[in-house]
Amino acid sequence: MTYDGFRHFADSWGLVFMGFLFVTFIGWTFRKGAASHHRDAAAIIFKDEDHG
Repeated sequence: MTYDGFRHFADSWGLVFMGFLFVTFIGWTFRKGAASHHRDAAAIIFKDEDHG
């Protein structure tokens, strides 16, 4: 495959694939049941393992 062939693939299907991944990652963030994980991640800096 030549450079032009790779360029055409990246411009078409590569862009579609990256767009699909972007939408999937955004959707994964807002999935049902993720709120508890987000709360835990937001509060982890306030947890002190040494002093209980």
